[in-house]
Amino acid sequence: MAAPANKTIGDLNGVWYLNKTLSDSVEPALSLQGVGFLLRKAIGAAGITLHVKHYLDPAAVPHVDITQIVTGGITGTTEQRTADGEFRPHADWLFGSVRGRCQYVTPEELGAFLVSAAEQGWVDAADREFLARDWLPPTDAERAGAYGQGKPLFLSHVENLDEGGGWTATQVWGFQDVGGERRYVRNVITAKKGKFVALKMVYDWVSELEEEKK
Repeated sequence: MAAPANKTIGDLNGVWYLNKTLSDSVEPALSLQGVGFLLRKAIGAAGITLHVKHYLDPAAVPHVDITQIVTGGITGTTEQRTADGEFRPHADWLFGSVRGRCQYVTPEELGAFLVSAAEQGWVDAADREFLARDWLPPTDAERAGAYGQGKPLFLSHVENLDEGGGWTATQVWGFQDVGGERRYVRNVITAKKGKFVALKMVYDWVSELEEEKK
């Protein structure tokens, strides 16, 4: 289902479901990240639902907390993102020990980041174009601010710290026209030792969170 008009990258509050028909397979990226064959196949077959909560902390810094629900008996992961551009450590059963940072950006700020990312070996020339393309212009709601600070894109960069790991994952979140409908999308580049995997993740809108309905 298309995203409601009031949903912006600064207000993703609600429940979203990964549309695997419209999305690319996650298996090549998981392989590069060292996830085993059987687990990759199980994740590839599972349904994935995101419960997203946006809020500001007392210092007015935006937070995005995401609980991932996975079918097929697979334990989901939790994303707790503080959108201030600072690196923070995180660890879970699937991706191991990582450090990540995220922030809201304009297209111009994204372009500047991608120049630096290419120098670091996190993306190549084709990836830079992929991460920056297809995003819809900001809506009036995005220009007005909300948690996204008036910026229409969300940039996330994660680095794996495990011995033998060494992969990075760079994501840009926003809204795109997919099949004639406005949808929440993540363009993702996973990189390791000069190898790159690009994938697009497209989400269906499901509903508001239960606590928001009360």
